[in-house]
Amino acid sequence: MENFRFTALSQTLDRQVVPVDYPSLKISDYYGSMVFNMTVMREYLTKEAYQSVQLAIDKGEKIDRKVADQVASAVKAWAMNKGATHYTHWFHPLTGTTAEKHDAFINPVFGGKAIEEFQGNELIQQEPDASSFPSGGIRNTFEARGYTAWDPTSPAFILDKTLCIPTIFVSYTGESLDYKTPLLKSIDAIDHAAVKVCQLFNTDITKVYPTLGWEQEYFLVDSALFAARPDLVLTGRTVFGHLSAKDQQLHDHYFGTIHSRARAFMRDLEIESHKLGIPLKTRHNEVAPSQFECAPVYEEVNVAVDHNQLLMHLLDTVSRKHHFKVLLHEKPYESVNGSGKHNNWSLATNTGINLLAPGKTPKDNLRFISVLVNILKALHTYEELVRASIASASNDLRLGGNEAPPAIISAFIGEQLTATLDAIEKMPNHKGMKSESEKEVLRGVPKIPEILLDNTDRNRTSPFAFTGNKFEFRAVGSMANSAKPMFVLNTIVAEQLGHFYTEVMALIDKKVEKEDAIFTVIKKYIKDSKPIRFEGNSYSEEWKKEAAKRGLSNHSNTPDAIKAFVSPKVVALFEKNNVLTKRELEARHEIQLDKYARKLQIESRMIGDLSINHIIPTSILYQNTLIENARGLKDVLDQKTYVKLSRNQVQTIKEISEHISEIRNFVELMTEERKKANKLESEEEKAIAYCYKVKPYFDEIRYHVDKLEMVIDDRLWPLPKYRELMFIK
Repeated sequence: MENFRFTALSQTLDRQVVPVDYPSLKISDYYGSMVFNMTVMREYLTKEAYQSVQLAIDKGEKIDRKVADQVASAVKAWAMNKGATHYTHWFHPLTGTTAEKHDAFINPVFGGKAIEEFQGNELIQQEPDASSFPSGGIRNTFEARGYTAWDPTSPAFILDKTLCIPTIFVSYTGESLDYKTPLLKSIDAIDHAAVKVCQLFNTDITKVYPTLGWEQEYFLVDSALFAARPDLVLTGRTVFGHLSAKDQQLHDHYFGTIHSRARAFMRDLEIESHKLGIPLKTRHNEVAPSQFECAPVYEEVNVAVDHNQLLMHLLDTVSRKHHFKVLLHEKPYESVNGSGKHNNWSLATNTGINLLAPGKTPKDNLRFISVLVNILKALHTYEELVRASIASASNDLRLGGNEAPPAIISAFIGEQLTATLDAIEKMPNHKGMKSESEKEVLRGVPKIPEILLDNTDRNRTSPFAFTGNKFEFRAVGSMANSAKPMFVLNTIVAEQLGHFYTEVMALIDKKVEKEDAIFTVIKKYIKDSKPIRFEGNSYSEEWKKEAAKRGLSNHSNTPDAIKAFVSPKVVALFEKNNVLTKRELEARHEIQLDKYARKLQIESRMIGDLSINHIIPTSILYQNTLIENARGLKDVLDQKTYVKLSRNQVQTIKEISEHISEIRNFVELMTEERKKANKLESEEEKAIAYCYKVKPYFDEIRYHVDKLEMVIDDRLWPLPKYRELMFIK
């Protein structure tokens, strides 16, 4: 019979490096050439229209319909000059990917002709069919109306001759059906809260916005080998596969020389990214074989999220040209490192200050400490919500696996900052402390050296680590839409900064001097948030015990973790900050439960299919060969010699039979549990059933299949093996 694995291997070995038509220009010459950015707007728009768009971006002011017509006319002219024939509203539905519906610019006119048109109302709003997008019960299937609305803060771009306009996506009744809407609302919330706090230190600060620099990890696998693995095609990961004799144990892949095929792909990816204004700057080999990472310069968080979603699309389309498939699943291979998306988050101001960068004066450093401590306090208060923000069926396989941060949320700030906060906490009564000069704000407050940037080693085991001038949220999954953890982080920090301002002003109203009031509240928050700080090895069993003593949660699976989204405390948080309503939160909770159950349902079906239709028949075929061989030996050898020589062969036949029997048994049990789970009407009960009743069989079945892989004749094994998948030829 034909072995598709060897057909795929032969195709892989024939691969040549795909020549890339690299532009002869410098990167800076074509960077952003497919983006309707502010430079292009200045060229195409009237002064009035340009200023209106700029005010919308900077201050959130609404754009007049007449101005929208001017913008639409200008962006159409620019896009057509670039070869665009269609336009689309590009949005982030709750599927986790992006969505688009293309319309041509043409409009038929008298005489059988057509003209190109694009008006302001088409730019500002569209009405796509919303019936098939997940809504969590917000709307019925027969209620199809939904609206996309232009987001002027994220520039339009051209992709495959289509003008793409970033938009939000809401229901007919106004509820958010996407990731961008709560993200934009959270940006507004943190702006209002942070500006009030910043003006305690500097009245020139009138705007604060979060920034994001993501690091995207991914695997490359040859497209022929990918196609020969049904589990990779349908689930994104290998449900079976024995360890390769060599994988990452020598650590020789990390930062190693990039393979020529991978490098050609990366160059092509970077060209397309740079044309779209994605500021990719870094590329390197990651820890596991065929695992890589790319990272951009940080940007305003909304644009950064759009760029990451766009990059994940480019990873897929560009890799196909190079006969690769990009694997974004957090754990495509068992027993080697999975992939994450490290989110480097900070806060910037209109005055050019990074609020998480230590200052050059004690006054600036008091502001820095205030912001830092408020973030730690927010993280401690809402640690379960932060964990919920990065929960998914695929990320559950990675978190806590001694390769990525654990499911326990904690913060690492380094020895020097820890010592500073500890010193502040232990300071005696500060009453009577007064400002002495511009160089020293409070007598006795520990000064923070100017070299604080990189003042400590990095803790790669921490899910939320301070790295000099930002926090690195390392627990985000590689497939995730970064908007979700970012709008959660923005909202909890906005809420906490609001509390801080209220408490400081209450003391000032009691005639406490401003610096003393700030210091009093900081000292209280340092003590309150101390349990969230951890400087040690977050992988250790000791930390799990210590975290439990500190009252920190440890939710290892998605159904348990995402309960936080519908807790009264979290509902109150989001409603108070006008980010999400209770109804929207409940809908998202239900959508995520449904998605979790469906993911495990697909994996369960895939495991059953491969086991019964591929693994067992192949094993029986080889077993029959051994049986025939044993019978042949019996015919030609005397009894004593036969018994001696056939002992191992007979034992192998028995082992194969035992593994086959166990696989059949576990598949039947798993299937029965799946049928029971499918009958449950409650999405929560169904997700829990899949988590606790169906999923445990995955590892049981895998154990026996992987044992068979090491016994069955290599020429018969139907699936490409890890040693073939993980090393680029």
